[in-house]
Amino acid sequence: MSQFFYIHPDNPQKRLIKQAVEIIHRGGVVVYPTDSGYALGCHIGDKKALDKLCGIRGIQKDHNFTLLCKDLSELSVYARVDNANFRLLKNNTPGAYTFVFKGTKEVPKRLINPKRKTIGIRIPDNNIAQELLAELGEPLMSTSLILPGKTTAEYDPEEIREELERHVDLIIHGGYLGEKPTTVIDFSEDQAEIIRVGEGDPSPFE
Repeated sequence: MSQFFYIHPDNPQKRLIKQAVEIIHRGGVVVYPTDSGYALGCHIGDKKALDKLCGIRGIQKDHNFTLLCKDLSELSVYARVDNANFRLLKNNTPGAYTFVFKGTKEVPKRLINPKRKTIGIRIPDNNIAQELLAELGEPLMSTSLILPGKTTAEYDPEEIREELERHVDLIIHGGYLGEKPTTVIDFSEDQAEIIRVGEGDPSPFE
């Protein structure tokens, strides 16, 4: 049975954030809010937790995984990005975007797309997600909480609890978020290519 935390969306309780990060460090899979619906997260280096997360989502190892980062200071560690694109991101983050880059050797091989050698990067505009990342001190392995047979991320934490309380280690209730997919921008070939238009304004990348 998973734990269920009510965390305030504007003023996240430090005590609960610390407990959530402890669960992540112990190999837990957590459900947490972002600026584009709820997501599943686990420790970047934990293969067992990743396998569990893939089982919940019903996805294979060639899925396009994402690293959730607190800010751009972590970007160059995990992604190959030139100065011009770095400035473009600096002017448009945090926000509801997923950026696709060629990954560096710092990204665990199991998270890299095996064909394209890419990794997704997100810098969320959500207080709870930001506090989790600050306490964690490193990126969080993440994927949108899209359950098998569905096409959009879950946004109602009570419904998530009904579906997943026996399958994950923690569910964070951070409010009812609505269906707001990210805008996906692919930088893997240097020039920005808009893959999907979502909540984030695509115009700066056109």
